[in-house]
Amino acid sequence: MLKISDLRAQIDDKEILKGLTLEVKPGEVAAIMGPNGSGKSTLSYVVAGRDGYDVTSGSIMLNGENILEMDAHERAAKGIFLAFQYPLEIPGVTTMTFLKAAMNAQRKQRGEAELPTAEFMKKVRAAADKLGVKQEMLRRPLNVGFSGGEKKRLEVLQMVLLEPKIAILDETDSGLDIDALRIVAEGVNALRSPDRAFLVITHYQRLLDYIVPDSVHVLSKGRIVTSGGKELAHELEKNGYRDYVSEEAA
Repeated sequence: MLKISDLRAQIDDKEILKGLTLEVKPGEVAAIMGPNGSGKSTLSYVVAGRDGYDVTSGSIMLNGENILEMDAHERAAKGIFLAFQYPLEIPGVTTMTFLKAAMNAQRKQRGEAELPTAEFMKKVRAAADKLGVKQEMLRRPLNVGFSGGEKKRLEVLQMVLLEPKIAILDETDSGLDIDALRIVAEGVNALRSPDRAFLVITHYQRLLDYIVPDSVHVLSKGRIVTSGGKELAHELEKNGYRDYVSEEAA
């Protein structure tokens, strides 16, 4: 489904990704772990098509199609979704207005008709109830004055509504208490299916107790240096990254 080959990327002439190769299969939940500064967030931004990152070599294939020449909105329409570590606040734009614009923009990009208002409202309310998102939150400006947990729930709500093919969670557990983490994980787990994959970026094993990965990959100094099953995350929680951050591993 997602195949990244020998990817090199830089920002401000500083190379961050240094020949990264990774494959995520349909239905798979792949966890990316690694120390600070290893390139985890850069990987998520480059896949999603965020401006400011210069890809100097390699490819990113989604279902056999190289998406590197696509703009971020085109990648989103193809099924790429990125949940940010620090969701943006947009004063003056209500959450409901933002959700409707996002859904209809993707439908337009795919040549589909806009959702009728009644159908849109029904879908949003049903998804919000499952995620513990209060209707009052939907009427407020997007993320303005929201707690960290509320912001993360709203991002998962966006993901549920957009139904992406590849969902990238960039440290979505940051700042969450156990109750919020559980609700967010339940939303993610409800979307697991044979034709959808997840790339879960995290520092800690804690999130992976709730979103159990099929594979775990350690990113260090811009490359995947080792991969394994879910037991690798437990090893990292116990021993840290010292075995994977040596010059030899780089």
